[in-house]
Amino acid sequence: MKSQTLRMKAYELGVLTSYSRPRVSNDNPFAEALFRTVKYAPSFPEHGFDSLDNARVWVNGFVGWYNAEHKHSGLNFVTPNERHTLKDGDILARRESVLVMAKQVNPARWNGRAVRNCSPVEPTALNPVRLSSRVNATEVLVA
Repeated sequence: MKSQTLRMKAYELGVLTSYSRPRVSNDNPFAEALFRTVKYAPSFPEHGFDSLDNARVWVNGFVGWYNAEHKHSGLNFVTPNERHTLKDGDILARRESVLVMAKQVNPARWNGRAVRNCSPVEPTALNPVRLSSRVNATEVLVA
């Protein structure tokens, strides 16, 4: 299908086309990362789904696993549910105390390194509020 034909079909169906632009919230890197996680999940069916109902059942199960069981490296290995319910601070503090104690018992295992970072992650935003509406050269260079 040619791009013009696809664009017209999308228009007929009421679908808005998206163009990637910096600092535009409907170009969502979090959603893109989730798509990759779904695609490479071990339980994802190799040959697709037999029916829409099967797809819905699988997605519902995946969402439950992803939010309640899967420990995310970007959240310092706590689940999103633990992060959103503010349980991550206690979990990470307990984890740090266990790691510090283990390092004291067997310092050779750490080979002089510090224990894992057990600080709760800071909130992130797609389009953080800026102090100034004008982008200056420093922001562009840092980004």
